[in-house]
Amino acid sequence: MIRNETLKKILPSSILLNPIGKNGNEIWIEDFEQLYPLFFKSVLEIQKADISEFSGFGEFSEDGIPEFSTFKVFLVKSFDDSNDDYWKNWKELFNTSMMKKEFFEKYFNKMIELSSFCENQRFLVNNNLFFGNTVIMNDKVGFLDWNRVAITDWILDFATMDLHRPYFNIPEKMVPYFKENGIEVPNFKERFLCMAYYKGLNALRWHASIDDETSCKTIIASISELEDRINSL
Repeated sequence: MIRNETLKKILPSSILLNPIGKNGNEIWIEDFEQLYPLFFKSVLEIQKADISEFSGFGEFSEDGIPEFSTFKVFLVKSFDDSNDDYWKNWKELFNTSMMKKEFFEKYFNKMIELSSFCENQRFLVNNNLFFGNTVIMNDKVGFLDWNRVAITDWILDFATMDLHRPYFNIPEKMVPYFKENGIEVPNFKERFLCMAYYKGLNALRWHASIDDETSCKTIIASISELEDRINSL
């Protein structure tokens, strides 16, 4: 399984698997205004991982192989409710939780419509970059918990951070940061929305499954407001 030694082999040496420092959950808006270039630079380092020996998309299987042949298949299968795992028959949540069928289908369909913009974007992603999974060191940001490491569009890690802290205005900061640093991101708006809907619907499903209504309300609001935010950039 792709963990530990394999990660050490393919990740840039600048990324530490066991970083020690201040946890990202401890920072607030004022802190992030100063720290976001450090966060962005460190997240972008992940995409430099050498994944040439791997094909496909999605999280790594127990055999250390991304499971899906195309990006679109990865998205569709991620929300399958017939697999014999935790998410078997998960769509029953439409009748028992705040996760409603109409809301899910609206943003699932938007995600699929946008999927072609991400189809050829294959990079290693942490895939769990909530702020509690980050560590602030002197000159970089480290990342904890690589258990959901995957291959997909690298924008996923930024979209995950934004879902956690939308009031940090991460995509709003990304556009000028990329421009200032000469980083070209084709189809940025479409790719960010696609990845954000993927992560948002996944997070909503999880919190609905544990009856966390407060988090569900926050995630629903974040997903609903995102398109206007991105289109204003």
